[in-house]
Amino acid sequence: MSISAVNVQPLAVDVMCTDDALRVALADGRAISVPLDWFPRLEYASQKELKNWRLIGGGLGIRWESLDADVSIENLLRVR
Repeated sequence: MSISAVNVQPLAVDVMCTDDALRVALADGRAISVPLDWFPRLEYASQKELKNWRLIGGGLGIRWESLDADVSIENLLRVR
Protein backbone atom coordinates (compact mmCIF):
# COMPACT_ATOMS: atom_id res chain seq x y z
CA MET A 1 0.00 0.00 0.00
CA SER A 2 1.37 3.38 -0.91
CA ILE A 3 0.49 6.74 0.48
CA SER A 4 0.74 9.78 -1.69
CA ALA A 5 0.83 13.33 -0.48
CA VAL A 6 -1.39 15.87 -2.13
CA ASN A 7 0.12 19.28 -2.65
CA VAL A 8 -2.65 21.71 -1.78
CA GLN A 9 -2.14 25.45 -2.10
CA PRO A 10 -3.74 27.02 0.97
CA LEU A 11 -6.18 29.74 -0.06
CA ALA A 12 -8.07 32.05 2.28
CA VAL A 13 -11.80 32.48 1.79
CA ASP A 14 -12.74 34.50 4.89
CA VAL A 15 -11.03 36.60 7.55
CA MET A 16 -12.08 37.72 11.02
CA CYS A 17 -10.23 39.62 13.72
CA THR A 18 -11.18 39.46 17.37
CA ASP A 19 -9.60 41.54 20.12
CA ASP A 20 -6.70 39.10 20.35
CA ALA A 21 -6.68 36.82 17.29
CA LEU A 22 -6.58 36.76 13.51
CA ARG A 23 -8.79 33.95 12.22
CA VAL A 24 -8.68 32.77 8.63
CA ALA A 25 -10.93 30.21 6.94
CA LEU A 26 -9.27 28.27 4.13
CA ALA A 27 -10.85 26.90 0.97
CA ASP A 28 -9.89 23.33 1.95
CA GLY A 29 -11.95 23.49 5.16
CA ARG A 30 -9.15 24.29 7.59
CA ALA A 31 -9.19 27.30 9.89
CA ILE A 32 -6.16 29.15 11.21
CA SER A 33 -6.13 31.23 14.38
CA VAL A 34 -3.01 33.17 15.37
CA PRO A 35 -2.38 35.81 18.03
CA LEU A 36 -3.02 39.31 16.76
CA ASP A 37 0.14 40.49 18.52
CA TRP A 38 2.17 38.68 15.84
CA PHE A 39 1.21 41.65 13.64
CA PRO A 40 1.69 44.99 15.46
CA ARG A 41 -0.08 46.99 12.73
CA LEU A 42 -3.14 44.81 13.21
CA GLU A 43 -2.87 44.59 16.99
CA TYR A 44 -3.24 48.36 17.42
CA ALA A 45 -5.83 48.89 14.68
CA SER A 46 -9.49 49.68 15.30
CA GLN A 47 -12.18 47.10 14.60
CA LYS A 48 -13.32 49.28 11.69
CA GLU A 49 -9.81 49.14 10.17
CA LEU A 50 -9.55 45.39 10.78
CA LYS A 51 -12.81 44.75 8.94
CA ASN A 52 -11.49 46.57 5.88
CA TRP A 53 -9.47 43.68 4.39
CA ARG A 54 -9.36 42.09 0.95
CA LEU A 55 -7.92 38.86 -0.36
CA ILE A 56 -4.93 39.18 -2.67
CA GLY A 57 -3.45 36.69 -5.10
CA GLY A 58 -6.69 34.73 -5.31
CA GLY A 59 -6.57 34.01 -1.57
CA LEU A 60 -2.81 33.60 -1.11
CA GLY A 61 -2.76 36.60 1.18
CA ILE A 62 -4.74 39.27 2.98
CA ARG A 63 -4.34 43.03 2.51
CA TRP A 64 -5.39 45.86 4.84
CA GLU A 65 -4.92 48.90 2.61
CA SER A 66 -5.53 51.56 5.27
CA LEU A 67 -2.99 49.87 7.57
CA ASP A 68 -0.46 49.15 4.80
CA ALA A 69 -0.36 45.55 6.06
CA ASP A 70 -0.18 42.24 4.20
CA VAL A 71 -0.27 38.72 5.60
CA SER A 72 0.49 35.63 3.53
CA ILE A 73 -1.42 32.44 4.23
CA GLU A 74 1.74 30.37 3.80
CA ASN A 75 3.42 32.31 6.62
CA LEU A 76 0.40 31.82 8.89
CA LEU A 77 0.78 28.07 8.48
CA ARG A 78 4.45 28.09 9.53
CA VAL A 79 5.26 27.42 13.15
CA ARG A 80 6.62 30.48 14.94
